[in-house]
Amino acid sequence: MLRVVLVYPQIPPNTGNVARTCAATDTELHLVGPLGFEISDRYLKRAGLDYWPYVKLHYHQTWEVFSQVYQQLGGRWIGFSTSGQYSYVQFPFQPNDWLLFGSETQGLPQSVLRRCDATVFIPMTQPGVRSLNLSVSAALGLFEARRQLGYLISERTLPDNV
Repeated sequence: MLRVVLVYPQIPPNTGNVARTCAATDTELHLVGPLGFEISDRYLKRAGLDYWPYVKLHYHQTWEVFSQVYQQLGGRWIGFSTSGQYSYVQFPFQPNDWLLFGSETQGLPQSVLRRCDATVFIPMTQPGVRSLNLSVSAALGLFEARRQLGYLISERTLPDNV
């Protein structure tokens, strides 16, 4: 199963929006502290709306604690970074991947990027724009991985004339 990991997130509404995306896709969300807010923050809860009961939330107080959980479960660490090696749409995702996203202000630390099995970037046309919003990046990455793995198949189909 795919997992989304936010490493040191700072802005409650971004984390709440990522939680909402994870709830909608039945994807585990791992938060790695220290966080820039309290889990009980009203802005976090507001952004997640009434979907919190559907979020498979795992909070790890430190990177070391999170690393121990990862070692028990296995899989690959895929780091999303503006300095990533591969475009996220060309990278072949696997079902047991952990999609790692860094804080809104710093991104993933170099120490984390070095431990990743691969790093990917989201291409942007405008060179003056450094990065996308954290919640947008997480949604793009998660949905591309789900698309590649066939998780987006729906009972709804397009009519023949479309």
